[in-house]
Order: sequence, then C-alpha cells, then structure tokens
Amino acid sequence: MNDILRRLKRLPWREMLQISALCNLIIMGIELFLAWAAIQFPAVGNALGLLFRSPLHVFIPCLIAMGMGALAVYFFEFWQQQFLLNRGSLWTLIFCLLLGLFFKSLLLPAFLISLSETSLIGVAIGVFWKGRPYWRSW
Repeated sequence: MNDILRRLKRLPWREMLQISALCNLIIMGIELFLAWAAIQFPAVGNALGLLFRSPLHVFIPCLIAMGMGALAVYFFEFWQQQFLLNRGSLWTLIFCLLLGLFFKSLLLPAFLISLSETSLIGVAIGVFWKGRPYWRSW
C-alpha cells in the first residue's frame, strides 16, 4: 500500500494538469469558433447541421476525445522531456483530461464533447494509441 502511495506522489501531477488544461482550452476554442462561424456564416451552420443530423454524429464526440487524448500525449512528449511516460502516468493523464472536461462542462454547454462514457473511452483510446511505446514501462 505504501508503494502505491509513493508512486502516486511521484507522478508529475502539475505538468499533467497543465497539459490537460491546455488541451481543454484548445477544444473550448474550437467549439467557440465553430459556434461563432455557424452564427456568422450560414454555409458553415448548414454544414454543421448536416453533419450532426447524419448517422455519423454518434462518432463525433468519440473522435474528438481520441484526438484530445493523443494531443495531450504529444504535448507531454514535446514539453516535459524530463519525465518519463509510463502506464501509470498515462492513466493519470486520462484522469486529468476527464477532470478538465468536468470543469469545462461547468463553464460551457456541450457542443462537441462533454464528460460522458463516450469521452472516457475516446480519451483512453487516444492516450494509449499515441502512448503505445510507453505501455510496457511502469
């Protein structure tokens, strides 16, 4: 038990939360831009309406969550090179991203992605797909 707590304390929590906040801000920016573009330009609004009325609308939140998870791993690889990613830190990154989605859901209504089972699955797939080289290390 003591070993698990020591491992949790040694994880780069601050960096994970910063990267999670950055990814959530990027997603919020994309959502706000698309909402603004849909209001300002009728063609964009029509295209988004067609996309969200099509059968593919079920996959949109999952794909965005996958991209968000992969983007978070990419940012972590790029900026935090002194920390080694491993299976535990990848799970921590998933937790931080979902925590960011929770706070995002408190600030803005869901447009592209919200905190749900779909986003959990998508974020986990994106993080572990991009973080595939780090699966084996603990």
